[in-house]
Amino acid sequence: MITRIQEKYPKALLWGGLLTFVALNTVMLWMEIFYVPLLPAFLLFVILALVAVDKYLLTIVFFVPLSVPLSRLAEGLVIDMYLPTEPLLAGLLLLYMLKYLMGERIDLRVLKHPVTLAILFHLAWLFIVSLTSTDPLVSFKFLITRLWFIVGFYLLGTEIFKKEKNMHRYAWLFIIAFTGVVIFTLINHAQYGLNNQVMAHRVSLPFYKDHTSYGATLGFVIPVLVGFFFLIKRENGNMRFLMSLLILLIVFATVVSYTRATWISILASMGVWAILKLKIRFEIVLVGAIIVVAFFFSVRSQIMVELEQNRVESSGELSEHVQSMANISTDQSNLERINRWSCALRMWKDKPLFGFGPGTYQFEYGRYQRSYEKTRISTDFGTMGTAHSEYFGPLSEAGIFGLVSILLVVGSTLVTGIRVYYTSQKRSIRIFSLAILIGLSSYYFHGLLNNFLDTDKISVLFWGYTAMLVAMDIYHRDTREENSKEELTT
Repeated sequence: MITRIQEKYPKALLWGGLLTFVALNTVMLWMEIFYVPLLPAFLLFVILALVAVDKYLLTIVFFVPLSVPLSRLAEGLVIDMYLPTEPLLAGLLLLYMLKYLMGERIDLRVLKHPVTLAILFHLAWLFIVSLTSTDPLVSFKFLITRLWFIVGFYLLGTEIFKKEKNMHRYAWLFIIAFTGVVIFTLINHAQYGLNNQVMAHRVSLPFYKDHTSYGATLGFVIPVLVGFFFLIKRENGNMRFLMSLLILLIVFATVVSYTRATWISILASMGVWAILKLKIRFEIVLVGAIIVVAFFFSVRSQIMVELEQNRVESSGELSEHVQSMANISTDQSNLERINRWSCALRMWKDKPLFGFGPGTYQFEYGRYQRSYEKTRISTDFGTMGTAHSEYFGPLSEAGIFGLVSILLVVGSTLVTGIRVYYTSQKRSIRIFSLAILIGLSSYYFHGLLNNFLDTDKISVLFWGYTAMLVAMDIYHRDTREENSKEELTT
């Protein structure tokens, strides 16, 4: 019966549906119920997820830089999440679980890959320490959030990255949306003066909560843009020119973000690039690192004296802002980081094996503060922020194996990226793998000073880039140049 009506009155059904929807919207808006207009968008995403899950994921990637926290839209809520991305990722997690129950399986090569095994160990340990957590509700919420980031950006990512083009699409969709955020931030910042270091902390709102997460994203993006530049054919001068302008824009945005952690991490990642390009053997790098560490400990007293004499604080003057990186006497930002790290170490000593539970640091660290380490921005209630480290945080929240699990993910990814770069048969894979590896290295260093893996802004790049290296290692490393005529321009 329904089929006959559809065949006989297709236009009547279409217009009837549209008019009904408009009438319903009118009534709901008059009653100040604003959720009905979201229904078509919701249905569109449901259909997209069922029909083309790869496009669903890529759509999420595009929206990540533009997502805003729920707390900015509605105050006083018990929960907070980034909209629209986290609800979409939650739906993706449910869909992935449903498909698994219906018989779809992860490629065994992906499942057995060292990076995947490290990630599975990380998730398994988070589950264990969530059971022993001082606040299981908080910990399991943290675990579920981490799970939908990994399922969406890593597991599904490795699947869609079987096609080389999809890796480029993933990166470009993020970059296009993020460039809009960068332009918005620069225009917003210019109203107060680009040398206004204080306003740099908040001009990226509502898209980024402060300049540190915004700066970390810039550090992720720059190496990939440079990689895309070298993938453009030499004769395509116009495209190379436009790409150069985009790179300069992102570099300029990095400078005026006044994010010292990003500056340090970019310089450190350039050191990784130099080591890889010069093909310096791992043994030499390891010996060099040991010598540097030994030298540091031998002269640590003199170094501490020099650092304590540095009174230059962060400011709009770039030279002073750079010098303030080593100020551990009066710079409040540096001192507060030391305070948070010290609290994390004390917490770990109290619970060395299981920690306090994922996501609980901010509720527990207050009582571990010492009066002589507090700063003007410290709080006696210990409710402001995290451990400011991707390494100290897991140590205090998940114990020694929490730290080990993160280090295993980082180490196995580095080994994979280096192998792909050195052994790939195809030029585009070598260039792109190096760009991705340097982008990840930037965050590995940045993670010493900040932690953002609990946000979609950084997780989309961290787990997405990791998935790209694994996919290149499994599917593209042995692909020869002559077997593919594709030379991606941008």
